Amino acid sequence: MAAPPADARSVEQLRAAAATCRACDLWRDATQTVFGEGPSQARLMLVGEQPGDQEDRQGHPFVGPAGRVLEQGLDEAGIDRRRVYLTNAVKHFRFTLRRKRRLHEKPNAAQVRACRPWLEAEIAVVQPRLIVLLGATAAQAVMGPGFRVSKQRGEVLPSPFGVPVLATVHPSSILRATDAVSRDTAMSSFISDLMVAARHA
Repeated sequence: MAAPPADARSVEQLRAAAATCRACDLWRDATQTVFGEGPSQARLMLVGEQPGDQEDRQGHPFVGPAGRVLEQGLDEAGIDRRRVYLTNAVKHFRFTLRRKRRLHEKPNAAQVRACRPWLEAEIAVVQPRLIVLLGATAAQAVMGPGFRVSKQRGEVLPSPFGVPVLATVHPSSILRATDAVSRDTAMSSFISDLMVAARHA
């Protein structure tokens, strides 16, 4: 079992320590720990739920289909992805194996709690001006189980970490839209939220 080093001063130190984390059971089936990436003093930090299949295989956050949606959203909101710190509330991929496919499964509360010290450590090292919480799992990991993205989406709010946050949907939800009109509407709302974040970061 590993915990964030109390004296960690860089993301690289945290990443190295997290590689051996056994704080919950997810490490057993995941390929690797997928830690956050981005500039060490990024003004904007984006927090998702957990790595997906491609992230787990490649070892980098937001490199799968949801990552492409995120990249489009950032681009249209005028945010350079290379200047943003990207991470997840949970650092290992939780999945159900169905034949040969690994299907995403939402991490449970214990798994989110076990990973929270790593997120706290990332925030302490990076010191962003604003944290964008992508989806319910990320939002509740930071703001508590009673937080509802649907009620406070797009608002800049104080957080327990001492850094303002803005909650929005996870880009994977846009991929699940049932038709082109719904997808375009969801994407426009997502871009609007990112534009609010850009103004406050």
